[in-house]
Amino acid sequence: MIVELIVFSLALTIPYQTLASSPYSDPHFQHNRKVITHLMQWKFVDIADECERFLGPYGYGGVQVSPVNEHASLDRHPWYELYQPVSYRIVSRSGTESQFRDMVHRCNKAGVRIYVDVVLNHMTGPQSGVGIDGTHYDGNSMQYPGIPFGPNDFHGHESCPTSNLDIQNYDDPTQARNCRLSGLRDLKQSADYVRTKQADFLNHLIDIGVAGFRFDASKHMWPGDLQAIYSKLHHLNEKYFPSNSNPFIYHEVIYSNNNAISISDYTKLGRSIEFHYYHELCNVIRGNNKLKWLHNFGQPWGMVPNDDALIMVDSHDLQRGHTGQLGLNINYFESRLLKVATAFMLAWPYGIPRVMSSYRWNQKIVNGKDENDWIGPPTDGSGSILSVKPNSDLTCNQEWICEHRWRQIYSMVQFRNTAGDEPVKNWWDNGDYQIAFSRGAKTFIAINLQNGQHLKQNLHTGLPSGNYCDLVTGNVNNGKCSGQMVHVDGSGHAMISIGANADDPFIALSVDARV
Repeated sequence: MIVELIVFSLALTIPYQTLASSPYSDPHFQHNRKVITHLMQWKFVDIADECERFLGPYGYGGVQVSPVNEHASLDRHPWYELYQPVSYRIVSRSGTESQFRDMVHRCNKAGVRIYVDVVLNHMTGPQSGVGIDGTHYDGNSMQYPGIPFGPNDFHGHESCPTSNLDIQNYDDPTQARNCRLSGLRDLKQSADYVRTKQADFLNHLIDIGVAGFRFDASKHMWPGDLQAIYSKLHHLNEKYFPSNSNPFIYHEVIYSNNNAISISDYTKLGRSIEFHYYHELCNVIRGNNKLKWLHNFGQPWGMVPNDDALIMVDSHDLQRGHTGQLGLNINYFESRLLKVATAFMLAWPYGIPRVMSSYRWNQKIVNGKDENDWIGPPTDGSGSILSVKPNSDLTCNQEWICEHRWRQIYSMVQFRNTAGDEPVKNWWDNGDYQIAFSRGAKTFIAINLQNGQHLKQNLHTGLPSGNYCDLVTGNVNNGKCSGQMVHVDGSGHAMISIGANADDPFIALSVDARV
Protein backbone atom coordinates (compact mmCIF):
# COMPACT_ATOMS: atom_id res chain seq x y z
CA MET A 1 0.00 0.00 0.00
CA ILE A 2 1.59 3.32 1.02
CA VAL A 3 3.81 5.02 3.59
CA GLU A 4 5.65 2.13 5.16
CA LEU A 5 9.38 2.20 4.47
CA ILE A 6 11.58 -0.88 4.82
CA VAL A 7 15.02 -1.17 6.36
CA PHE A 8 16.73 -4.45 5.54
CA SER A 9 19.40 -6.24 7.48
CA LEU A 10 22.38 -7.48 5.49
CA ALA A 11 22.44 -10.70 7.52
CA LEU A 12 20.59 -12.78 4.94
CA THR A 13 22.75 -15.90 4.82
CA ILE A 14 20.63 -18.18 7.04
CA PRO A 15 18.38 -20.41 4.91
CA TYR A 16 14.66 -19.96 5.45
CA GLN A 17 12.89 -22.91 7.01
CA THR A 18 11.27 -25.04 4.33
CA LEU A 19 7.48 -25.01 4.57
CA ALA A 20 4.81 -26.83 2.60
CA SER A 21 3.29 -24.59 -0.06
CA SER A 22 -0.23 -23.31 0.53
CA PRO A 23 -3.33 -24.63 -1.27
CA TYR A 24 -3.69 -21.01 -2.46
CA SER A 25 -0.25 -20.78 -4.13
CA ASP A 26 -1.13 -22.10 -7.61
CA PRO A 27 -1.59 -19.27 -10.18
CA HIS A 28 -3.50 -21.55 -12.57
CA PHE A 29 -1.42 -20.55 -15.58
CA GLN A 30 -2.29 -22.09 -18.93
CA HIS A 31 0.05 -23.45 -21.62
CA ASN A 32 3.16 -23.62 -19.38
CA ARG A 33 3.22 -19.85 -18.91
CA LYS A 34 5.16 -18.44 -15.96
CA VAL A 35 4.84 -14.63 -15.71
CA ILE A 36 2.34 -12.02 -14.47
CA THR A 37 2.28 -8.37 -15.49
CA HIS A 38 0.69 -5.52 -13.52
CA LEU A 39 -1.19 -3.16 -15.85
CA MET A 40 -1.53 -0.36 -13.34
CA GLN A 41 -4.88 1.48 -13.58
CA TRP A 42 -5.57 0.44 -17.16
CA LYS A 43 -9.21 0.54 -18.23
CA PHE A 44 -10.96 -2.83 -18.33
CA VAL A 45 -11.66 -2.51 -22.06
CA ASP A 46 -7.97 -1.88 -22.75
CA ILE A 47 -6.89 -4.86 -20.64
CA ALA A 48 -9.29 -7.09 -22.59
CA ASP A 49 -7.80 -5.87 -25.86
CA GLU A 50 -4.27 -6.33 -24.53
CA CYS A 51 -4.93 -9.93 -23.53
CA GLU A 52 -5.99 -10.73 -27.11
CA ARG A 53 -3.50 -8.67 -29.09
CA PHE A 54 -0.33 -9.01 -27.00
CA LEU A 55 -0.35 -10.80 -23.64
CA GLY A 56 -1.76 -14.05 -24.98
CA PRO A 57 0.33 -14.18 -28.18
CA TYR A 58 3.55 -13.19 -26.37
CA GLY A 59 3.22 -15.72 -23.56
CA TYR A 60 2.16 -13.81 -20.45
CA GLY A 61 0.31 -15.97 -17.96
CA GLY A 62 -1.74 -13.39 -16.07
CA VAL A 63 -2.57 -9.76 -15.32
CA GLN A 64 -2.75 -8.05 -11.95
CA VAL A 65 -5.44 -5.37 -12.18
CA SER A 66 -5.78 -2.43 -9.82
CA PRO A 67 -8.62 -2.47 -7.25
CA VAL A 68 -11.95 -2.83 -9.07
CA ASN A 69 -14.51 -1.88 -6.40
CA GLU A 70 -16.00 1.55 -5.82
CA HIS A 71 -13.46 3.86 -4.20
CA ALA A 72 -13.21 7.41 -2.92
CA SER A 73 -13.18 10.21 -5.47
CA LEU A 74 -10.42 12.51 -4.26
CA ASP A 75 -9.22 15.91 -5.45
CA ARG A 76 -7.04 15.59 -8.60
CA HIS A 77 -7.64 11.80 -8.62
CA PRO A 78 -4.38 10.55 -7.11
CA TRP A 79 -3.55 6.91 -7.87
CA TYR A 80 -4.04 5.90 -4.24
CA GLU A 81 -7.73 6.81 -4.20
CA LEU A 82 -8.33 3.27 -5.50
CA TYR A 83 -6.94 2.00 -2.18
CA GLN A 84 -9.71 3.76 -0.23
CA PRO A 85 -12.83 1.59 -0.66
CA VAL A 86 -16.32 3.05 -0.37
CA SER A 87 -18.36 0.00 -1.35
CA TYR A 88 -17.75 -3.47 -2.76
CA ARG A 89 -19.65 -2.81 -5.99
CA ILE A 90 -17.54 -3.49 -9.08
CA VAL A 91 -17.17 -0.03 -10.54
CA SER A 92 -14.06 2.15 -10.62
CA ARG A 93 -12.29 4.67 -12.81
CA SER A 94 -11.29 1.65 -14.90
CA GLY A 95 -14.86 0.80 -15.87
CA THR A 96 -18.17 -0.86 -15.02
CA GLU A 97 -19.03 -4.38 -13.89
CA SER A 98 -20.20 -5.34 -17.38
CA GLN A 99 -16.85 -4.19 -18.81
CA PHE A 100 -15.04 -6.09 -16.07
CA ARG A 101 -16.98 -9.27 -16.85
CA ASP A 102 -16.18 -8.96 -20.54
CA MET A 103 -12.49 -8.44 -19.75
CA VAL A 104 -12.32 -11.52 -17.51
CA HIS A 105 -13.99 -13.69 -20.16
CA ARG A 106 -11.84 -12.47 -23.04
CA CYS A 107 -8.60 -12.73 -21.08
CA ASN A 108 -9.36 -16.26 -19.90
CA LYS A 109 -10.21 -17.21 -23.48
CA ALA A 110 -6.80 -15.80 -24.55
CA GLY A 111 -5.06 -17.94 -21.92
CA VAL A 112 -4.37 -15.00 -19.61
CA ARG A 113 -5.53 -15.14 -15.98
CA ILE A 114 -6.88 -12.16 -14.01
CA TYR A 115 -5.73 -11.39 -10.45
CA VAL A 116 -7.51 -8.54 -8.67
CA ASP A 117 -5.73 -6.28 -6.20
CA VAL A 118 -8.12 -6.22 -3.22
CA VAL A 119 -8.21 -3.91 -0.19
CA LEU A 120 -9.74 -5.64 2.84
CA ASN A 121 -7.78 -4.08 5.70
CA HIS A 122 -9.51 -0.70 5.71
CA MET A 123 -11.92 1.73 4.10
CA THR A 124 -11.21 5.47 3.51
CA GLY A 125 -9.45 8.11 5.54
CA PRO A 126 -11.25 10.62 7.79
CA GLN A 127 -12.89 12.56 4.95
CA SER A 128 -16.51 12.37 3.89
CA GLY A 129 -17.86 12.50 0.37
CA VAL A 130 -19.12 10.31 -2.44
CA GLY A 131 -17.47 7.40 -4.15
CA ILE A 132 -16.66 7.16 -7.83
CA ASP A 133 -20.17 5.73 -8.42
CA GLY A 134 -21.93 8.29 -6.23
CA THR A 135 -22.19 6.33 -2.97
CA HIS A 136 -22.12 8.59 0.08
CA TYR A 137 -19.76 7.81 2.98
CA ASP A 138 -18.44 9.50 6.11
CA GLY A 139 -15.01 8.37 7.23
CA ASN A 140 -15.11 10.52 10.36
CA SER A 141 -18.20 8.74 11.74
CA MET A 142 -17.23 5.48 9.99
CA GLN A 143 -20.48 5.19 8.05
CA TYR A 144 -20.32 3.28 4.77
CA PRO A 145 -23.93 2.58 3.74
CA GLY A 146 -22.87 1.11 0.40
CA ILE A 147 -21.92 -2.17 2.15
CA PRO A 148 -23.14 -1.31 4.87
CA PHE A 149 -20.45 -0.85 7.52
CA GLY A 150 -20.88 1.26 10.66
CA PRO A 151 -18.75 2.22 13.71
CA ASN A 152 -19.05 -1.22 15.31
CA ASP A 153 -17.34 -2.78 12.30
CA PHE A 154 -14.05 -0.95 12.92
CA HIS A 155 -11.26 -1.21 15.47
CA GLY A 156 -11.34 1.43 18.19
CA HIS A 157 -9.67 2.05 21.55
CA GLU A 158 -10.90 -1.32 22.82
CA SER A 159 -8.35 -3.04 20.53
CA CYS A 160 -5.87 -0.36 19.42
CA PRO A 161 -3.57 0.92 22.19
CA THR A 162 -2.46 4.21 20.59
CA SER A 163 -4.01 7.52 21.61
CA ASN A 164 -4.96 8.62 18.07
CA LEU A 165 -5.75 5.08 16.82
CA ASP A 166 -2.95 5.32 14.21
CA ILE A 167 -0.09 2.84 13.97
CA GLN A 168 2.97 4.25 15.70
CA ASN A 169 5.10 1.10 15.83
CA TYR A 170 4.85 -1.00 12.66
CA ASP A 171 6.74 -3.87 14.32
CA ASP A 172 4.18 -4.25 17.12
CA PRO A 173 1.71 -6.90 15.89
CA THR A 174 -1.21 -5.44 17.86
CA GLN A 175 -0.67 -1.91 16.58
CA ALA A 176 0.08 -3.07 13.04
CA ARG A 177 -3.15 -5.10 12.86
CA ASN A 178 -5.62 -3.25 15.11
CA CYS A 179 -4.70 0.38 14.50
CA ARG A 180 -5.07 2.62 11.48
CA LEU A 181 -2.60 2.60 8.60
CA SER A 182 -2.05 6.28 7.80
CA GLY A 183 -5.43 7.20 9.26
CA LEU A 184 -7.39 4.73 7.09
CA ARG A 185 -10.38 3.31 8.98
CA ASP A 186 -9.33 -0.17 10.12
CA LEU A 187 -11.91 -2.93 9.73
CA LYS A 188 -12.63 -5.37 12.55
CA GLN A 189 -12.18 -8.64 10.69
CA SER A 190 -12.61 -10.61 13.91
CA ALA A 191 -16.35 -9.90 13.49
CA ASP A 192 -18.17 -12.52 11.43
CA TYR A 193 -20.33 -9.84 9.81
CA VAL A 194 -17.24 -8.12 8.37
CA ARG A 195 -15.78 -11.45 7.26
CA THR A 196 -19.00 -12.39 5.51
CA LYS A 197 -19.27 -9.08 3.63
CA GLN A 198 -15.68 -9.40 2.46
CA ALA A 199 -16.07 -13.05 1.48
CA ASP A 200 -19.21 -12.11 -0.48
CA PHE A 201 -17.16 -9.54 -2.41
CA LEU A 202 -14.38 -12.03 -3.18
CA ASN A 203 -16.90 -14.71 -4.15
CA HIS A 204 -18.57 -12.32 -6.58
CA LEU A 205 -15.20 -11.87 -8.31
CA ILE A 206 -14.50 -15.62 -8.21
CA ASP A 207 -17.87 -16.42 -9.74
CA ILE A 208 -17.20 -13.98 -12.58
CA GLY A 209 -14.03 -15.91 -13.40
CA VAL A 210 -10.97 -14.31 -11.81
CA ALA A 211 -8.09 -16.65 -10.94
CA GLY A 212 -7.12 -14.98 -7.67
CA PHE A 213 -6.09 -11.93 -5.72
CA ARG A 214 -3.29 -9.74 -4.50
CA PHE A 215 -4.10 -8.88 -0.88
CA ASP A 216 -3.05 -5.32 -0.13
CA ALA A 217 -1.56 -4.61 3.31
CA SER A 218 -1.75 -8.25 4.47
CA LYS A 219 0.74 -7.52 7.25
CA HIS A 220 -1.95 -5.34 8.82
CA MET A 221 -4.52 -8.16 9.02
CA TRP A 222 -4.48 -11.06 11.50
CA PRO A 223 -3.71 -14.38 9.74
CA GLY A 224 -6.48 -16.07 11.70
CA ASP A 225 -9.01 -13.55 10.43
CA LEU A 226 -7.86 -14.13 6.85
CA GLN A 227 -8.16 -17.88 7.34
CA ALA A 228 -11.72 -17.40 8.54
CA ILE A 229 -12.52 -15.40 5.39
CA TYR A 230 -10.91 -18.14 3.26
CA SER A 231 -13.25 -20.70 4.82
CA LYS A 232 -16.17 -18.87 3.18
CA LEU A 233 -14.67 -18.70 -0.33
CA HIS A 234 -16.00 -20.53 -3.37
CA HIS A 235 -13.92 -22.68 -5.66
CA LEU A 236 -12.98 -21.07 -8.96
CA ASN A 237 -15.46 -20.88 -11.82
CA GLU A 238 -15.50 -24.26 -13.61
CA LYS A 239 -16.10 -22.53 -16.93
CA TYR A 240 -12.44 -21.56 -16.88
CA PHE A 241 -10.77 -23.75 -14.23
CA PRO A 242 -10.69 -27.41 -13.15
CA SER A 243 -13.25 -28.36 -10.51
CA ASN A 244 -12.39 -27.69 -6.86
CA SER A 245 -9.67 -25.16 -7.75
CA ASN A 246 -8.77 -22.69 -5.00
CA PRO A 247 -8.08 -19.02 -5.83
CA PHE A 248 -4.46 -17.95 -6.14
CA ILE A 249 -3.66 -15.45 -3.37
CA TYR A 250 -0.47 -13.50 -2.84
CA HIS A 251 0.17 -11.18 0.07
CA GLU A 252 1.84 -7.83 0.58
CA VAL A 253 3.81 -8.52 3.76
CA ILE A 254 6.59 -6.02 4.36
CA TYR A 255 9.15 -7.51 6.70
CA SER A 256 9.24 -6.19 10.24
CA ASN A 257 12.69 -5.22 11.45
CA ASN A 258 12.57 -7.35 14.58
CA ASN A 259 10.69 -10.30 13.03
CA ALA A 260 7.79 -9.76 15.45
CA ILE A 261 5.51 -10.30 12.47
CA SER A 262 6.56 -13.51 10.72
CA ILE A 263 6.15 -13.90 7.00
CA SER A 264 5.62 -17.62 7.60
CA ASP A 265 2.24 -16.73 9.10
CA TYR A 266 1.15 -15.70 5.59
CA THR A 267 2.86 -18.32 3.41
CA LYS A 268 0.34 -20.74 4.91
CA LEU A 269 -2.31 -18.54 3.26
CA GLY A 270 -0.81 -18.25 -0.22
CA ARG A 271 2.37 -16.79 -1.65
CA SER A 272 4.13 -13.76 -0.24
CA ILE A 273 5.58 -10.90 -2.23
CA GLU A 274 9.27 -11.36 -1.41
CA PHE A 275 10.57 -7.88 -0.61
CA HIS A 276 14.08 -9.13 0.10
CA TYR A 277 14.29 -10.31 -3.50
CA TYR A 278 13.98 -6.92 -5.20
CA HIS A 279 16.17 -5.27 -2.54
CA GLU A 280 19.09 -7.67 -2.87
CA LEU A 281 18.85 -7.83 -6.67
CA CYS A 282 18.84 -4.02 -6.90
CA ASN A 283 21.93 -3.95 -4.67
CA VAL A 284 23.70 -6.26 -7.12
CA ILE A 285 22.57 -4.53 -10.31
CA ARG A 286 23.66 -1.16 -8.87
CA GLY A 287 27.13 -2.54 -8.14
CA ASN A 288 26.83 -2.68 -4.36
CA ASN A 289 27.31 -6.46 -4.43
CA LYS A 290 28.96 -8.72 -7.01
CA LEU A 291 27.02 -10.53 -9.71
CA LYS A 292 28.93 -13.72 -8.99
CA TRP A 293 27.17 -14.13 -5.64
CA LEU A 294 23.84 -14.69 -7.40
CA HIS A 295 24.78 -18.33 -8.04
CA ASN A 296 22.47 -19.42 -5.19
CA PHE A 297 20.01 -16.52 -5.18
CA GLY A 298 16.74 -17.21 -3.37
CA GLN A 299 16.09 -19.23 -0.24
CA PRO A 300 19.81 -19.47 0.77
CA TRP A 301 19.74 -15.66 1.01
CA GLY A 302 17.08 -15.83 3.71
CA MET A 303 14.09 -15.63 1.37
CA VAL A 304 10.94 -17.72 1.51
CA PRO A 305 10.96 -21.09 -0.29
CA ASN A 306 10.46 -21.09 -4.03
CA ASP A 307 6.84 -22.30 -3.88
CA ASP A 308 5.90 -19.52 -1.44
CA ALA A 309 7.39 -16.56 -3.34
CA LEU A 310 6.06 -13.96 -5.74
CA ILE A 311 8.94 -11.81 -6.96
CA MET A 312 9.40 -8.42 -8.58
CA VAL A 313 11.99 -5.85 -9.53
CA ASP A 314 9.53 -2.97 -9.49
CA SER A 315 6.01 -2.13 -8.29
CA HIS A 316 3.66 0.85 -8.12
CA ASP A 317 4.80 1.50 -4.53
CA LEU A 318 8.52 0.98 -5.18
CA GLN A 319 8.46 3.46 -8.07
CA ARG A 320 7.28 6.16 -5.71
CA GLY A 321 9.51 5.29 -2.76
CA HIS A 322 6.51 4.25 -0.63
CA THR A 323 8.31 1.00 0.04
CA GLY A 324 12.05 0.70 -0.28
CA GLN A 325 14.26 3.67 -1.03
CA LEU A 326 14.48 5.98 -4.03
CA GLY A 327 18.00 5.69 -5.35
CA LEU A 328 18.10 1.96 -4.67
CA ASN A 329 14.78 0.95 -6.25
CA ILE A 330 15.03 0.35 -10.01
CA ASN A 331 12.27 1.40 -12.40
CA TYR A 332 11.65 2.74 -15.90
CA PHE A 333 13.45 6.01 -15.13
CA GLU A 334 16.64 3.90 -15.41
CA SER A 335 15.69 1.66 -18.31
CA ARG A 336 19.09 -0.03 -18.74
CA LEU A 337 19.18 -1.19 -15.14
CA LEU A 338 15.51 -2.22 -15.25
CA LYS A 339 16.03 -4.36 -18.34
CA VAL A 340 19.01 -6.26 -16.98
CA ALA A 341 17.45 -6.74 -13.51
CA THR A 342 14.25 -8.02 -15.11
CA ALA A 343 16.25 -10.29 -17.41
CA PHE A 344 17.93 -11.96 -14.45
CA MET A 345 14.61 -12.28 -12.60
CA LEU A 346 13.00 -13.98 -15.59
CA ALA A 347 16.00 -16.24 -16.24
CA TRP A 348 16.51 -17.40 -12.65
CA PRO A 349 14.29 -20.28 -11.39
CA TYR A 350 12.75 -18.84 -8.23
CA GLY A 351 9.21 -17.77 -7.41
CA ILE A 352 6.52 -16.41 -9.71
CA PRO A 353 7.73 -13.20 -11.38
CA ARG A 354 5.60 -10.10 -11.87
CA VAL A 355 6.55 -7.44 -14.42
CA MET A 356 5.48 -3.85 -13.73
CA SER A 357 3.80 -1.84 -16.52
CA SER A 358 3.61 1.86 -15.76
CA TYR A 359 2.29 5.18 -16.90
CA ARG A 360 4.46 8.24 -17.26
CA TRP A 361 4.81 11.02 -14.71
CA ASN A 362 7.48 13.59 -13.98
CA GLN A 363 9.44 12.86 -10.83
CA LYS A 364 10.27 15.79 -8.58
CA ILE A 365 12.82 14.57 -6.03
CA VAL A 366 13.24 16.84 -3.00
CA ASN A 367 15.24 15.61 0.00
CA GLY A 368 15.05 12.05 -1.23
CA LYS A 369 11.27 12.05 -1.78
CA ASP A 370 9.20 12.44 -4.92
CA GLU A 371 6.80 15.35 -4.52
CA ASN A 372 4.85 14.10 -7.54
CA ASP A 373 4.36 10.60 -6.13
CA TRP A 374 0.58 11.14 -5.94
CA ILE A 375 -0.04 11.60 -9.68
CA GLY A 376 -2.72 9.33 -11.10
CA PRO A 377 -3.01 7.76 -14.54
CA PRO A 378 -3.08 9.91 -17.69
CA THR A 379 -6.47 11.37 -18.56
CA ASP A 380 -8.24 12.90 -21.53
CA GLY A 381 -9.90 16.32 -21.57
CA SER A 382 -12.93 15.04 -19.64
CA GLY A 383 -10.84 13.57 -16.83
CA SER A 384 -11.37 9.95 -17.92
CA ILE A 385 -8.41 7.56 -17.98
CA LEU A 386 -6.69 7.73 -21.35
CA SER A 387 -6.84 4.62 -23.51
CA VAL A 388 -3.68 2.70 -24.31
CA LYS A 389 -2.98 2.79 -28.05
CA PRO A 390 -0.08 0.56 -29.17
CA ASN A 391 2.21 1.70 -31.98
CA SER A 392 3.35 -0.45 -34.89
CA ASP A 393 6.71 -1.06 -33.17
CA LEU A 394 4.83 -2.52 -30.15
CA THR A 395 5.49 0.52 -27.93
CA CYS A 396 2.53 2.48 -26.50
CA ASN A 397 1.34 6.05 -26.80
CA GLN A 398 3.75 8.24 -24.88
CA GLU A 399 1.58 8.55 -21.76
CA TRP A 400 1.98 4.81 -21.07
CA ILE A 401 5.40 3.21 -20.54
CA CYS A 402 4.29 -0.39 -21.23
CA GLU A 403 7.48 -2.06 -19.98
CA HIS A 404 5.82 -5.43 -20.56
CA ARG A 405 6.01 -4.62 -24.29
CA TRP A 406 9.74 -3.86 -24.35
CA ARG A 407 11.43 -6.48 -26.55
CA GLN A 408 14.14 -7.11 -23.95
CA ILE A 409 11.39 -7.97 -21.44
CA TYR A 410 8.78 -9.86 -23.47
CA SER A 411 11.57 -11.95 -25.03
CA MET A 412 12.69 -12.92 -21.53
CA VAL A 413 9.09 -13.87 -20.69
CA GLN A 414 9.29 -16.34 -23.56
CA PHE A 415 12.75 -17.41 -22.30
CA ARG A 416 11.24 -18.31 -18.92
CA ASN A 417 8.35 -20.19 -20.49
CA THR A 418 10.79 -22.22 -22.58
CA ALA A 419 13.10 -22.89 -19.62
CA GLY A 420 10.18 -24.33 -17.68
CA ASP A 421 11.37 -26.18 -14.59
CA GLU A 422 14.86 -26.91 -15.91
CA PRO A 423 17.63 -26.41 -13.29
CA VAL A 424 20.51 -23.98 -13.51
CA LYS A 425 23.53 -25.54 -15.20
CA ASN A 426 26.83 -24.42 -16.74
CA TRP A 427 27.33 -21.55 -14.29
CA TRP A 428 30.27 -19.31 -15.17
CA ASP A 429 31.55 -16.08 -13.64
CA ASN A 430 34.70 -14.01 -13.85
CA GLY A 431 34.84 -13.64 -10.07
CA ASP A 432 33.17 -10.25 -10.25
CA TYR A 433 30.44 -8.67 -12.43
CA GLN A 434 30.23 -11.06 -15.39
CA ILE A 435 28.09 -14.22 -15.19
CA ALA A 436 26.47 -16.81 -17.46
CA PHE A 437 24.33 -19.90 -16.96
CA SER A 438 21.95 -22.20 -18.77
CA ARG A 439 18.58 -23.63 -17.80
CA GLY A 440 19.19 -27.25 -18.63
CA ALA A 441 19.61 -27.62 -22.40
CA LYS A 442 16.82 -25.16 -23.29
CA THR A 443 18.02 -21.60 -22.59
CA PHE A 444 21.23 -19.68 -21.87
CA ILE A 445 21.96 -16.15 -20.62
CA ALA A 446 25.14 -14.12 -20.13
CA ILE A 447 25.31 -10.76 -18.31
CA ASN A 448 28.13 -8.21 -18.29
CA LEU A 449 28.00 -5.46 -15.66
CA GLN A 450 31.78 -5.15 -15.36
CA ASN A 451 32.27 -1.42 -15.74
CA GLY A 452 34.29 -0.60 -18.84
CA GLN A 453 35.23 -4.23 -19.55
CA HIS A 454 34.23 -6.24 -22.61
CA LEU A 455 32.96 -9.79 -22.02
CA LYS A 456 34.41 -12.11 -24.66
CA GLN A 457 34.51 -15.76 -23.63
CA ASN A 458 34.06 -19.17 -25.21
CA LEU A 459 31.38 -20.49 -22.84
CA HIS A 460 29.53 -23.77 -22.49
CA THR A 461 25.89 -22.97 -23.19
CA GLY A 462 24.44 -26.44 -22.70
CA LEU A 463 22.42 -25.91 -25.91
CA PRO A 464 22.25 -28.17 -28.96
CA SER A 465 24.53 -27.11 -31.82
CA GLY A 466 23.19 -24.56 -34.29
CA ASN A 467 22.72 -20.87 -34.96
CA TYR A 468 20.66 -18.91 -32.44
CA CYS A 469 19.07 -15.48 -32.57
CA ASP A 470 19.92 -13.35 -29.54
CA LEU A 471 16.54 -12.57 -27.96
CA VAL A 472 17.83 -9.26 -26.63
CA THR A 473 18.81 -7.61 -29.91
CA GLY A 474 16.08 -8.93 -32.17
CA ASN A 475 13.53 -11.53 -33.15
CA VAL A 476 13.33 -14.49 -35.50
CA ASN A 477 11.79 -13.31 -38.77
CA ASN A 478 11.25 -15.78 -41.62
CA GLY A 479 13.99 -18.04 -40.36
CA LYS A 480 16.51 -15.21 -39.96
CA CYS A 481 17.72 -13.10 -37.03
CA SER A 482 16.75 -9.44 -37.00
CA GLY A 483 19.47 -8.91 -34.40
CA GLN A 484 22.68 -10.66 -33.41
CA MET A 485 23.25 -14.34 -34.21
CA VAL A 486 25.29 -16.68 -31.99
CA HIS A 487 26.75 -19.99 -33.21
CA VAL A 488 26.81 -22.96 -30.80
CA ASP A 489 29.24 -25.71 -31.83
CA GLY A 490 28.88 -29.46 -31.51
CA SER A 491 30.21 -29.42 -27.94
CA GLY A 492 27.66 -26.81 -26.82
CA HIS A 493 30.20 -23.97 -26.69
CA ALA A 494 29.75 -20.49 -28.14
CA MET A 495 31.84 -17.34 -28.34
CA ILE A 496 29.87 -14.87 -26.23
CA SER A 497 30.59 -11.18 -26.73
CA ILE A 498 28.96 -8.33 -24.77
CA GLY A 499 30.48 -4.89 -25.15
CA ALA A 500 31.69 -2.73 -22.30
CA ASN A 501 28.81 -0.58 -21.03
CA ALA A 502 26.41 -1.96 -23.67
CA ASP A 503 22.92 -0.47 -23.64
CA ASP A 504 21.57 -3.98 -23.12
CA PRO A 505 24.37 -5.75 -21.23
CA PHE A 506 23.10 -9.32 -21.67
CA ILE A 507 22.62 -12.01 -24.32
CA ALA A 508 19.81 -14.59 -24.14
CA LEU A 509 19.48 -17.72 -26.26
CA SER A 510 16.61 -20.19 -26.48
CA VAL A 511 16.00 -23.42 -28.38
CA ASP A 512 12.84 -21.75 -29.66
CA ALA A 513 15.03 -19.15 -31.42
CA ARG A 514 17.37 -21.53 -33.25
CA VAL A 515 17.57 -20.96 -37.02
